[in-house]
Amino acid sequence: MQERNNRPERPERSDRSGRPERKFNGQRRFSPRPSFTTERKFIIGRQPLIESLESGANIEKILLQKNAQGEGLDEIKQFAKTHTIPVQFVPIEKLNGMTKANHQGVLAFISNVKYLDLQEVIDFVVTKGETPLFMMLDGVTDVRNIGAISRSIHCCGAQALIIPDKGVGALNEEAFKSSAGALEHIHVVRVTSLLKAVDDLHMNGIQVFTSEMRADKNVHELDLTIPSCIIMGDEGRGVQPYLAKSADYFFKIPMATNFDSFNVSVAAGIILYEAMKQRLFPVK
Repeated sequence: MQERNNRPERPERSDRSGRPERKFNGQRRFSPRPSFTTERKFIIGRQPLIESLESGANIEKILLQKNAQGEGLDEIKQFAKTHTIPVQFVPIEKLNGMTKANHQGVLAFISNVKYLDLQEVIDFVVTKGETPLFMMLDGVTDVRNIGAISRSIHCCGAQALIIPDKGVGALNEEAFKSSAGALEHIHVVRVTSLLKAVDDLHMNGIQVFTSEMRADKNVHELDLTIPSCIIMGDEGRGVQPYLAKSADYFFKIPMATNFDSFNVSVAAGIILYEAMKQRLFPVK
């Protein structure tokens, strides 16, 4: 005990001159504290929603009471149709459970992202002198996978994520956290029809690729230096057959074992990395 008591006292933090001061000299790519809130924000009532829509608010989804009637509803429905905002008809009990305010049969979720028009994004990318590299999601519902895919899109230099207005995970707070903030740095396009979106891509000279486990070509045998869009499907069913038929090229990702397959976000990262490698380090 005596020997322990004779040990020199631990210096105060300000006196630790022997330890080098640790500084971060680099620039952080993403803020450690995302700018979005963890609370779900709503717009409640008919007139408040109409005013928000007219002012250009970003709306994720609109809930309308089943069989509701009256002033403003037709205007809301038409605006939602024009701007590809999903509308879900729900019983009044659901709305009552979400708010105690007088909702008038209308409640809308405010979106964390601004959804863009596909043609406008294509024009913007081409005008900047970049070669389009987009990713389309078909039936991917896990928001953490969507967030991870968005992170890979940004890290690998792709420009846009294309999603349908239905049948895909919401770009909510959990998706933003999984993306480490990358969703704020890429273009997000929401469309009413993925098949129509493929037609628009083709009209703009963008080739469409999709993965198929029985495909002849491996991913590294593709030419991803051309304007490209890759379709990724749900891990269970894959890309829907009608959509897969519209693709120009099929490919597979080789594996060392006979295990089932890669997770969809991992597969997306592999494909995007291959595209980035080909574009940054072209074979001479």
